[in-house]
Amino acid sequence: MNRLSNLRILMTTDTVGGVWTYATTLASALAGLGAEVYLVTIGPRPRADQRAMLSLPGVHLIESDLALEWQDPESNDLSPAEEFLARLERQIKPDIVHLNSFREATFDWNAPVLVVAHSCVNSWGIACNDTAWLTEPKWRRYSELVGAGLDRAQVWVCPSRALRDVIFDLYRPHSPGKVIWNGIAPAPPPLCQKKHFILAAGRMWDTAKNLATLAQAADGLNWPVLVAGPPGMSPGAVVSEVELLGELSRRDLRRWMERAAIFVSPALYEPFGISVLEAASAGCALVLSDIPTFRELWDAAAVFVSPTDDGALHNALSDLCTDTSKRSQLQRAAFARARCFSIAPMTDAYAQLYRELLPSGGKANAAPAVEVPA
Repeated sequence: MNRLSNLRILMTTDTVGGVWTYATTLASALAGLGAEVYLVTIGPRPRADQRAMLSLPGVHLIESDLALEWQDPESNDLSPAEEFLARLERQIKPDIVHLNSFREATFDWNAPVLVVAHSCVNSWGIACNDTAWLTEPKWRRYSELVGAGLDRAQVWVCPSRALRDVIFDLYRPHSPGKVIWNGIAPAPPPLCQKKHFILAAGRMWDTAKNLATLAQAADGLNWPVLVAGPPGMSPGAVVSEVELLGELSRRDLRRWMERAAIFVSPALYEPFGISVLEAASAGCALVLSDIPTFRELWDAAAVFVSPTDDGALHNALSDLCTDTSKRSQLQRAAFARARCFSIAPMTDAYAQLYRELLPSGGKANAAPAVEVPA
């Protein structure tokens, strides 16, 4: 990987779900190449365990109380967000603005802007067959800003071809977009012996995660099914035959993955699925919904089932619980495929995009001392 000495990057992120894992992983890798990354949170502030994921001196965390765009479809927070980020740009003088959301790209930035489309409300609604509410004026306003953000950015990126195609069909931006798969640190082969339980991760109430179908499929399985995810019910509660572990730190979730023999995701909508990647890197056999994203990333390295067929999901899980040879083969296949999604190629791809966006032959200006806002 080439060095990025003196490159200043203003990167926005939220702390909900996989975007935080993506942003902190990439920011740390870029800092390791010599860049200075100013990571600006939008939405809920990070928990202590999330802050612990940032350990390099080249990553500067800036916390805001701005609203996430999907929580503010009427754009009541748009002007405060523009003022806050304009002030940050004047202070930091970034060479690149890397936005992990859409509407902020409509602001008048001085630096080149890259937008990463991790998901959107419209693609969520279509995948979940829940679109009637998207015709409300506030959601039409949301859609207008998403489309405008894609058009204003110098380049936009998606973490999978499947999502890129959907975003392009929905908003018809001026450019076709690029695909950069997410990556995580390569893991050594699991050392601990796998235990006889099935693990899933996500919010039980999130239609996109489709964990209600998993709860139905779990009935009658010989192995317990455990779900890690944010509270909505008490940790330890049982929904049908599914035990809820509650919200776990990334480190604790990794420990569960290292012990789990099978990881299951029956999602209706998954733009990439970092939790699936992390489970594969921990040596879990994968049982996944048959959706375009998972086929793109995990074909021949997982068992695929219809996300709406709880009977088929039950049978697939039951089969793997009893077939040791097949389970072991899938564990090895998932672990091998996970190595294709590592930090190095992801970081190289973004570094190359940054260089293409920079003026003056791709050289950043010398970085001045910057006082990071509290």
